[in-house]
Amino acid sequence: MDINTSVRQRVQWIKDILASSGAKGVIYGNSGGKDCSLVSILCKMATDNVVGVIMPCQSSQNYGSDRDDALKVGAAFGIPQMEVDLTEVKNAFMGALGDKLTDGAVSEYNVHMAGINVNPRLRMTALYALGQARGYLVAGSGNLDEATLGYFTKWGDGAYDFNPIADLTVGEIYEHLRFLGCPSSVIDKAPSAGLYAGQTDEKELGISYSDVDKYLKGGKVDEAVAQRIRSAERSNAHKRRMPLMFGKD
Repeated sequence: MDINTSVRQRVQWIKDILASSGAKGVIYGNSGGKDCSLVSILCKMATDNVVGVIMPCQSSQNYGSDRDDALKVGAAFGIPQMEVDLTEVKNAFMGALGDKLTDGAVSEYNVHMAGINVNPRLRMTALYALGQARGYLVAGSGNLDEATLGYFTKWGDGAYDFNPIADLTVGEIYEHLRFLGCPSSVIDKAPSAGLYAGQTDEKELGISYSDVDKYLKGGKVDEAVAQRIRSAERSNAHKRRMPLMFGKD
């Protein structure tokens, strides 16, 4: 892949979307991670009207390294940032659900994940409220590895108006970031959704992104790993399609 050509084509694609939609700019969630950093840089190259939103929600990591890196990327590329703390919103929401969440629950793990997935859904709601008020489109930042594994929250970080990096593997994301001069702290840290303290993507997935990259590019990976990837791809297929509708599906 020629990175220079890739960047140029993606920037033009964003410009075309903004022109055809009549939107005034772009808003995105800034976690300080690799994916949203690349999306923010590409969007800034397409328009000056880009705003990042830092949205801490319970996890101590959100208030520390995540925020630091988010601000660092914003400053490096001239992208204004705002902060919306969703912790109290999350607490109030979970309090409203109360024991209704555990009543009839399949397992403690399901209850735990239901609570964890509230975070990205609250962030999505905040982004769309802020975006609509400004006439901005919401940019998504999921990569090809995450889409394949279903490693995103349906109607959370999986909800957006456009995504300029959806076809890129994790390795390609890093190639683009290095080419564009992204701060090294973002490139060097372990990928993490920042959902709770100490969480990393690869630890939670039980699969390395390098193996997923190889699989997606037709390279040789351990058969057990390949089976795990195929299983995740099948079980999460519902996340990659629009809702089923009677008479249309």
